[in-house]
Amino acid sequence: MDPRSAYVHIPFCHRRCFYCDFPVVPLGDRADGATSGSVAAYLSLLHQEIATGPGGPPLATVYLGGGTPSMLSSAQVAGILEALARRFGLAPGAELSLELDPASFDEARLAGYLAAGINRVSLGGQSFDDAVLLDLGRRHRGADLREAAGWLRRAYRRGELASWSLDLIQGLPRQDAAHWDGQLSAALALEPPHLSVYDLSIEPGTVFERRLAQGNLALPPEDLAADLMDLTWARLTAAGYGHYEVSNYALPGHASRHNRVYWSGAGWWGFGMGATGAPRGRRRAHPRTRAGYAEALSASLALADAGEGMPFDERLMVGLRRREGVNMERLARQERLETPQLEDLRQRLAAYERRGLLCIEGPRWRLADPAGLALSNGVLREMLAWWEELEQELAPAP
Repeated sequence: MDPRSAYVHIPFCHRRCFYCDFPVVPLGDRADGATSGSVAAYLSLLHQEIATGPGGPPLATVYLGGGTPSMLSSAQVAGILEALARRFGLAPGAELSLELDPASFDEARLAGYLAAGINRVSLGGQSFDDAVLLDLGRRHRGADLREAAGWLRRAYRRGELASWSLDLIQGLPRQDAAHWDGQLSAALALEPPHLSVYDLSIEPGTVFERRLAQGNLALPPEDLAADLMDLTWARLTAAGYGHYEVSNYALPGHASRHNRVYWSGAGWWGFGMGATGAPRGRRRAHPRTRAGYAEALSASLALADAGEGMPFDERLMVGLRRREGVNMERLARQERLETPQLEDLRQRLAAYERRGLLCIEGPRWRLADPAGLALSNGVLREMLAWWEELEQELAPAP
């Protein structure tokens, strides 16, 4: 089935955050995306890709991510949505999301985005603590975040914005439970309909990786992560938020429709440098540099399908990240696995099941909320190790 969702990557940032390994292009703190020649050249390539792609049914969700999409002017954002509408059409009531950075827009620019058709915003706050934001390499400060959230809240109350989300990171340098509890209180005071709470991950090639190797990164103890997730779950569920995915909480009716596409294993289009898509069940990844992206388009390779469906281990991973879990019997049938092989996996995870962290209810396997979801990385690591061993057993002899 042709996808009804599209992700569009806007790679430009004022600066690269110290934890970031995304495909981004820092332009400097004074850069203006509306007048930048680099941005204009990139948007030309992006429009070319959208216009010459295969097309499909009207899109039910569109997500403009990055990078910092709010470096673009409202006219540039409108141009992208218009290009998608020409090529695919936009379904009535489509969810049209835009990532915003608190230091890159004001209330007037927000009004322009809403006039362009954006109806959902994801605000990349990460922290309210100025010292932590400085440690992260972020450009905004706590006061900027609160002001930006105030603009979104007013637009939402006026009915100009269907929903908005606030992003936070837990497990940051020098963080403890009391500090994190204060961060959650600050977030709840802003009344976001949706909250994304991510664990800090140290990625290769980042400033944080170098600092960690040098002994200059004071991370919290590893056993604190589960405590912080428990605290998050307790505070947010008490406030009426549903925990519908490992990192995501929403008030009723505000779960991200676009993100659920990823976690359900459904297909989506990916446009732009570094974007990944899975149209028609086939995985494809775009070059992570501007030069590579331009070369692929000019060579008419245009980011062709990679020729493979979503691998079993990835389908398993995205399924178990969701509150409802995954139908393991169906997955096993799709992969042509035998019952003894699935039983072997269940025995391998028996300790998690005995502790009530992994719930097996007929064909459906899910992680208990919140304790099992807090330990999802451990469960998934064990599952992926099992799958790697099984692949080696099933591989044809040389």
